[in-house]
Amino acid sequence: MGLIGGVGYLVLLVVFWQVIWPYLVGGLVLVGGASGGCWLWRTNRLVKGRDHQWRREEALRAGHRSLTEVDTMSGGEFEDFVVELCRRDGCTEVRRVGGSHDDGADVLGRLPDGRNMVIQCKRYSPKTRIPSREVRDLLGARVHFSTDVAIFVTTTYFTGPSERTAVQNGVIAVHRDHLGLWNNGVSLLSLSEVNGAGQGDRRHRVRWKETYE
Repeated sequence: MGLIGGVGYLVLLVVFWQVIWPYLVGGLVLVGGASGGCWLWRTNRLVKGRDHQWRREEALRAGHRSLTEVDTMSGGEFEDFVVELCRRDGCTEVRRVGGSHDDGADVLGRLPDGRNMVIQCKRYSPKTRIPSREVRDLLGARVHFSTDVAIFVTTTYFTGPSERTAVQNGVIAVHRDHLGLWNNGVSLLSLSEVNGAGQGDRRHRVRWKETYE
């Protein structure tokens, strides 16, 4: 009986296995497919996330920020932003020197044509205007650092007298409008060709007041 019973159990097992094995295999395939799908989904998200981060960093390195983003920067971040734009345009030896005792200079470097430059950076609210004394501070920095070119970069505009002081003394006055052009790909040297212009006509100033005052 024991042998016959063992053979019977074996036959039942074989028959049972023939019945259930397709379901077991199907279940394993489904579990494996689900696991593989989850892995692919996570990998895809990771790759897309890295791609998005890479594109964002590349855009930042290229200077593709909106002026609204620039307005939220700290003073140091704005100086770094200006350094990045200078390097993008082929300037060399560009470095930040700003600080509590910066002698009127925030950035030093060399233009693509070889001339030495000193840059003063002011990230001010668009409601604020650059006074003449700050332009004069930059003129002092040009003498102090013995540079060929002085550049004043700001997120706002110059007063009439301060802009005249800049133009008359060969300072490149990069106000908000010119900063937008520079940020969008216009080269730094090209801005010298429109120095003293671009702060808007009367209608522009009316819209500016309606927006910021």
